[in-house]
Amino acid sequence: MERRSRLADDLPPVCRLGLATRGNTSLDPSEVLWAVDQGVNYLNWCGHEDGMSKAIRRFGSRRSEVVIAWQMSARMADDATASLDSALTALRADAIDILTFYYVESAREWARVREPDGAYDAMRRARDEGKIRALGLTSHQRQMAADIASAPGSPLDMLMLRYNAAHRGAEEDVFPTTDRLGVPFVAYTCLRWGALMDPTPHDPRGWLPPSAPEWYRYALANPSVSVALMAPNGRAELEANATLLTDWRAPAPSEMAAMEAHGARVYQHAGGFP
Repeated sequence: MERRSRLADDLPPVCRLGLATRGNTSLDPSEVLWAVDQGVNYLNWCGHEDGMSKAIRRFGSRRSEVVIAWQMSARMADDATASLDSALTALRADAIDILTFYYVESAREWARVREPDGAYDAMRRARDEGKIRALGLTSHQRQMAADIASAPGSPLDMLMLRYNAAHRGAEEDVFPTTDRLGVPFVAYTCLRWGALMDPTPHDPRGWLPPSAPEWYRYALANPSVSVALMAPNGRAELEANATLLTDWRAPAPSEMAAMEAHGARVYQHAGGFP
């Protein structure tokens, strides 16, 4: 399986295993810098002061080696402009590489973003000014996201959607579109909030669910996935996930089948989004 992908002509190639921070996980700046030293150069920042933002401020000349992504909740132009300026100030950066409109979950919400005083046109102007380099969408609504990506004028440069062995709907709803259009796909929730590492009542006798790195391996084995995001909580989880980098391979067919069977069981028992 491919180790690197290119998300845009003016961005450096990235390791397909990306690093994200969230409100319920914690990484020190030194741990983020360690990950970059290992070759992980797609960084998805949560938008709050944390170890990743502190690490980004330390990059100096290494800034050109990494791709920084950020999700923005603003829907109106003025709010979006203020949010972007605040993020750039927080990171002490001239530009953020990828900005996605965060959790757009309905056509009505997207229509609001696209109105004349909406966030989209403001961020497109910011892209023209070099403050951001790519515009994307983060959502749980697979078909809606694919429809937006394929709309006239190609309004999106990338999509960020959930994909894991329990939630495989993107294989039918999204990947045919992103593959055809060449739109990068960034996968999040690759562990299904940790449920893929837990047993279910219907597991075969002796079955032990694979550890986190194997579920990232599963997502990365799909060539339609440009980047699979990990969100480790602390050094131990980060180092465990980074073992993928020295054992970069797709699961064997038997492993893939067993993981997909477990994913189906998790989908049945764990509840949550379709």
